Amino acid sequence: MEICLLPIGSVDREILDFLRDRLKNVFGDCRILETKEIPFSAFNTARNQYNSTRILIEIEPVCDVVLGVTEVDIYADNLNFVFGEAEIDGRRALISLKRLRPEFYGLEPNYELLKIRTLKEAMHEIGHVLGLLHCRNKCVMRFSNSIVEVDYKDWKYCESCIQKLRKRGIILNI
Repeated sequence: MEICLLPIGSVDREILDFLRDRLKNVFGDCRILETKEIPFSAFNTARNQYNSTRILIEIEPVCDVVLGVTEVDIYADNLNFVFGEAEIDGRRALISLKRLRPEFYGLEPNYELLKIRTLKEAMHEIGHVLGLLHCRNKCVMRFSNSIVEVDYKDWKYCESCIQKLRKRGIILNI
């Protein structure tokens, strides 16, 4: 399975390299695509945020899974913000680093914490693309409505989610 990372706007290259290496270990193949500009039509001036769905539909599904990575604050309809969004059983997903950064919450920057949070959200949104829904276990597919909930969950899929993926013929290196 080929996972492609698509930087949308200016994205921290070290985070992209970290994500590529970790996802390559799990899924077998991962590469970084050329940067795409953030679609201007996705910006909501009243909210000072970008609509995640509008960004998502602009992603070309050129790999088995294309994960857009952006630094801008994103929201989905009826939600104040989202960490990411994905097409369930599709090929496209999106995550934002904005609210994963400790400094967003007035804390000191912590690069290691940012990396693990980014990995969790990437695995979560890729899980949706692979057909997984939210899970009640402490696994990465647990729904996160706050950064505390992101920090609580594991970065891996639980055994129940792994079994669901295996039934679809998806074998992971976890």
